Amino acid sequence: MEVLQNAVQYVLDMGASVFVPIIMLVIGLIARMKFKDALSAAIIFGVAFSGMTLVVDYMLSAISPAAQTFAENTGINLTSVDGGWTTAAAITWSWPFAFLMFPILVIINITMLAFKWTKTLNVDVWNVWGKIFTAILVTYLSGSIVAGFIVASIQVIVELKIGDVWGREVEDLTGIPGVTVPHHMTLVASLLYPIDKLMDKVPFLNKKMDAEALRDKLGVFAENHIMGGIIGLLLGLAASYSIQESLILAIQAATALTLFPMVSKLFMQALSPISDAISDFMKKRFEDREILIGLDWPILAGRNEIWVTAIIIVPVLLLFAVTLPGNTVLPFGGIINLSIVVGAVLLTRGNLVRMIIYGIITAPVFLYISTYFSPYITRLAKETGAVNVEEGSMLTWSTIENGEFKLFFANAMNGEWWAILASIGWLAIFTYFVIGRQKDNDKYFAEDIEEANS
Repeated sequence: MEVLQNAVQYVLDMGASVFVPIIMLVIGLIARMKFKDALSAAIIFGVAFSGMTLVVDYMLSAISPAAQTFAENTGINLTSVDGGWTTAAAITWSWPFAFLMFPILVIINITMLAFKWTKTLNVDVWNVWGKIFTAILVTYLSGSIVAGFIVASIQVIVELKIGDVWGREVEDLTGIPGVTVPHHMTLVASLLYPIDKLMDKVPFLNKKMDAEALRDKLGVFAENHIMGGIIGLLLGLAASYSIQESLILAIQAATALTLFPMVSKLFMQALSPISDAISDFMKKRFEDREILIGLDWPILAGRNEIWVTAIIIVPVLLLFAVTLPGNTVLPFGGIINLSIVVGAVLLTRGNLVRMIIYGIITAPVFLYISTYFSPYITRLAKETGAVNVEEGSMLTWSTIENGEFKLFFANAMNGEWWAILASIGWLAIFTYFVIGRQKDNDKYFAEDIEEANS
């Protein structure tokens, strides 16, 4: 058992920017790519992933201090410290049973592929920590480690199924064929899907409103660097920065929004030849069976709608934090709410207005769920000793990915009748989403093809 634990940890310690390219190299070779071509594509993918990580970190390091200053200016003292996803991941890996989730994930994925229950091959295994995090919370609430891994396994399954759905959206948004994003944070889209269907009937909201459409309407003011500069400047002023500091933030935000689409092109350069090779391989051996490569969300980070929405909802999240009764969380580490914007950009196909609306209406939900789970996250930190939590305060994550799933299923495993009903309801809505979205895509892309041919 210790050998397995050490082997898993050794692999994961390399990080996604090294580990995933190695997997991509192996996949390319299996698909009969020439070694030099597969190696080149794998290394470029690693470069793209590292480059996107650098730009994302640059963006967050520029924006987060301004948002935190804005929060501090409210003068509100809340007791739950927001460590963000990085702190949550750090303490998650310190859980003694964490290593067991890796083989479970692989076995489920291979089994579902073998029986044709999914077409997603998820190579984003570094994010196995998200499944472990779910297992921990369920274990704490139910008192059963077995229950924790059962719910985490359900999470693996629904991630693969939503990966099957997102393939066409990812190609439409990024231009990269044959890949998808089976990330747990995107599951929030299934709960928003009924609302999104209603918005389809609202004339103002059912028009194309992505960055490209806005550029046609607003001209230079919708250019990446201009939008970034304006948003950075306004955020700096809202945080009581000086004019000098606000202008610096404006340039930093403009730089990030300009670089995102440039770096994202590297993903296309790396993944297109691998995707073509896999497609040819499957056509020859498995009767045209489609296989999607499941990757982490940064392949979507070139979409500026993600960053515009994330920055705009920062003050909204803070406003709710200081006004909602019963909330104990002041957003810091998770203040750039990727947990909503990534799923929203896929669900809305980049509709900026809808994305902002979803960011606003879900903000209270994120805060209340993070408040609810703060005692359990604090317990994990204290038991593992990975993070020091000061006496009188608690540790949490203000934008827990798809917290509704964790809340419902953890309490269902504890025998709570309301949670059992809520879990069944969650699965019903998810099923409705998967079936409905696939039909929507058939219609949407058929219309797209007709429009392109006319």
